[in-house]
Amino acid sequence: MNEAAIELSHVTKRFKRTVLKSNYVTLKDFFLRRRRVPEKGRFIEVLNDITLTIPRGKTVGIIGRNGSGKSTLLKLIAGIYRPDSGHIRVNGKLSSLIELGAGFHPEFTGRENVFINGILLGLTKQEIRERFDQIVRFAELEDFIDMPVRTYSSGMYMRLGFSVAVHVDPEILLIDEVLAVGDESFGHKCKEVINQFKAATKTIVMVTHDMSAVEKWCDEAIWLHNGAIADRGEPRRIIDRYREKVKEDEERAFEEGHRLEANLLKQRWGDRQIEITDVRLLTSGGEERSIYNLGETTVIEISYRVNRMPSQSVVFGIGIFSADNICCYGTNTDIEEIPIQLVKKEGTVRFVIHENNLIEGTYYLDVAVHAEDGYPFDYLKHHTAFAVRSRIKDVGICRLPHEWELDT
Repeated sequence: MNEAAIELSHVTKRFKRTVLKSNYVTLKDFFLRRRRVPEKGRFIEVLNDITLTIPRGKTVGIIGRNGSGKSTLLKLIAGIYRPDSGHIRVNGKLSSLIELGAGFHPEFTGRENVFINGILLGLTKQEIRERFDQIVRFAELEDFIDMPVRTYSSGMYMRLGFSVAVHVDPEILLIDEVLAVGDESFGHKCKEVINQFKAATKTIVMVTHDMSAVEKWCDEAIWLHNGAIADRGEPRRIIDRYREKVKEDEERAFEEGHRLEANLLKQRWGDRQIEITDVRLLTSGGEERSIYNLGETTVIEISYRVNRMPSQSVVFGIGIFSADNICCYGTNTDIEEIPIQLVKKEGTVRFVIHENNLIEGTYYLDVAVHAEDGYPFDYLKHHTAFAVRSRIKDVGICRLPHEWELDT
């Protein structure tokens, strides 16, 4: 059991990036000349110096952002790609659920394709005959097996590919985001197969964006980032580290993406007797944030400067608007009967939302300071954008505290 099932030593894989330039300028040129000049070769390094050992009988999950090299790594192990440098060693009979049905011929029947695909995966004709009925029954294609594959729906096509791959009886199984093939019922069958493979102590390597699947099935998780192994180890720890990185990247992208839009939407007016000098969105711990999870504490911190002490009482207010400019919530210190006494020339006011229950979406924040009769000292409309993320996909404006009761 301690023998390595898969070994990669200093594996690097790069692809040549070629941009085809067309020298035609008219429709005639397109059909008659069609001269294409490839751009000088530039390489994209998808995987860089990967050294990795996967023990026999272990289930390993590979996670990471799109483009991090996960599928390329699986295809190298499967032998679909060859490494540009380094060595790969696979000890055991291997089957891959990477591109299901990739070897199917559309003009051949399902029966013919089962035999062709099975032979490509290492079975003899006799072995395929012995397993044929089981393959067809598992794929739920008894009534369609003698029809051309081109007449199959995408779900039927994928089910047949999955069934052939798992009935090869491999020692090593590679899975790339294919556990959701077919309908819900077939999905349950696929997951049961994975459970059976684990119980039989087969080696499983899965690429997935489903973190719950990694936690459920995997003994170890490997996080790929920009073609290199960022971390590996106990699934819960690796998933948490990965999610922290995703959140950081999402924060940065959100801020960059909304900076121009916010500048276009932003408006400001007032005589600046009292001037708003800064607005910050914070967590309960004081960390600046643009993206919040549902129910997370959200702190709006307004910094101000008194340029001329007003004769009327001072009111601070906030307004939260959805992306389609619907007012989700608005209040101020006058409405809530909170007296404001300005003693210093500078200070801060904080508005604390202990549970931010806005549904998932993007929101814009208005902040203002004005006189009791509404005269504006400083009004900043759509000054700041923030987002709320949630695994719950309810609708409306906010998620009301609630519970369900069933009277039986």
